[in-house]
Amino acid sequence: MIAQVIINSNVKNLNKIFDYNVPDNLAGTICVGDRVLIPFGNKKDLEEGFVIGFKEKSEYKVKDIEKIQLGIKLTENNIELAKLMARRYFCNISDCIKLML
Repeated sequence: MIAQVIINSNVKNLNKIFDYNVPDNLAGTICVGDRVLIPFGNKKDLEEGFVIGFKEKSEYKVKDIEKIQLGIKLTENNIELAKLMARRYFCNISDCIKLML
């Protein structure tokens, strides 16, 4: 299973959805709205992201999600509102998610 993740970043070029593999140990527990830690690029540090959906396959080479951060979680309505706000006000989806948190 592939998770669609928004990176928690202010960089305009990163305002898109990235695909990450859901490892077997997280397959039963991960859901839409979870805050996850993921490897991004060639950096050794993990980045924070938010799961906004799932799909069966990806046409890209994908990395595994490292872990789920417990605590604050978004609902599907929050995610849809963040997408709407980003389109309306020309900003990053992650900026809208930060406002909700």
